Amino acid sequence: MTDPTAGNPQPGSHAVTPTASQGTSTGAATTPPPSESPLASQGKSQRFEPVQRLYQAVSDEVAKLFVGQDELVLGTLTALFSGGHVLIESVPGLGKTLFVRTLGRALGCDFGRIQFTADLMPSDITGAPVFDMQKSEFRFRPGPVFTQLLLADEINRSPAKTHAALLEIMQEYRVTIDGTSHTVPQPFLVMATQNPLESEGTYNLPEAQLDRFMFKLKVDYPSEAQEAEILKLHSKQVNLNERLETEVRTITDPESVRQLIQLCGTVNVEDALVDYINKIVRATRTWPAFHIGASPRAGLALMQCARTLAGFGGRDYAIPDDVVEVAIPALRHRVQLTAEAEIEGRDIDEELLAVIRGIEVPRD
Repeated sequence: MTDPTAGNPQPGSHAVTPTASQGTSTGAATTPPPSESPLASQGKSQRFEPVQRLYQAVSDEVAKLFVGQDELVLGTLTALFSGGHVLIESVPGLGKTLFVRTLGRALGCDFGRIQFTADLMPSDITGAPVFDMQKSEFRFRPGPVFTQLLLADEINRSPAKTHAALLEIMQEYRVTIDGTSHTVPQPFLVMATQNPLESEGTYNLPEAQLDRFMFKLKVDYPSEAQEAEILKLHSKQVNLNERLETEVRTITDPESVRQLIQLCGTVNVEDALVDYINKIVRATRTWPAFHIGASPRAGLALMQCARTLAGFGGRDYAIPDDVVEVAIPALRHRVQLTAEAEIEGRDIDEELLAVIRGIEVPRD
């Protein structure tokens, strides 16, 4: 799911730990592997087998219609089971809507989509009171945000006041209208997209909005073989709704997902690993190439996602590999390069890799 990893990552497997010999999907440098934890030899926990089985089953169902993009699949599922949200930077036409619909079908969750435009108002997202002629009173009409898997397409095409409407929802899972709070259904995941190519008619997301996203994932074009498979799979003019109903199984339900999210929160994180996470986050604040470092919320994201990856691997403990695997997507949108670093053409991901390399990995 991160730039340092390559191939098809399997959560909890040390085979996907970034190494100097592995390639990357974006050509960035790689991170040296942390030392093997002695805990890894103790085997897996039966208590977390349901999490591991669900992750594998959902991945298999998504793969029936959505080809490749393993980093996107793993990153989104990790954010979902960590109680976070995902910002995706990609060009159009890579199947993000198909992915969210397929994911919602497999999880038994509702799906919603909002196309952000320059004239989109906050009430268009949250909903607004409408006057009921029969009862002669106002009643709240829920907006499209009242769903479980929300695709916020091209979020940076709307102004800041519209972005702000999502802040409370993403953090507190509720909408407050006229002093009354309305809770959105859970699990709740916002998957927002922005186009890296076009700047005309777009607005930069404010730092407060960016910090609400657990991950920023960069999705590139599929490989030649994957693109050929996409052409074969989706060129027959078959109704997509029918394919979702007939080919993709619903293997769980929202209540089961909520229970497994809570279970992932019980994964053990040793004090030495907490210190490792803390040092990584704090090092970004004094790194010469960064004008702004990561916030404490970044450390929380690393902790939560390390727990989730451990659960996906069937383990009841997190290891340094879990932290390294999620570090770059959890930090790249929370730091800013200095003006000098931008002029020199430095890359945020490469600078973050250098930060991670400079932190000693816990060995106990």
